Amino acid sequence: MQGSSINVASAPKTAMFQMRINPEIKREAEDVFSAYGLSLTDAFNIFLQQSLNSNGFPFLLSPENAEYMKSKAAAQLMAEIDKGWKSAEEGGWLTLEEVESQLGLTDV
Repeated sequence: MQGSSINVASAPKTAMFQMRINPEIKREAEDVFSAYGLSLTDAFNIFLQQSLNSNGFPFLLSPENAEYMKSKAAAQLMAEIDKGWKSAEEGGWLTLEEVESQLGLTDV
């Protein structure tokens, strides 16, 4: 399969992409990329261009890397679940009615 002919640098940028990221990881990544005169957006656009050029990930993925990433994702998920339980134990529960009200789903 051949890579894309789209040039990320010159293509119109009209779509928005948002993601959640750990603030510390974001700061560290910004520091790494700023050493090259790049913003996080610039670096992400380079990643996308290289992905299009190679028609896949622009770096080697191995089973060891995949297992590491799975275990790291599972650990992060468990930490978020623990955080949620602690919040609930501290009185952070919402009733179904409260959730529906906050989401504007209450019957009129």
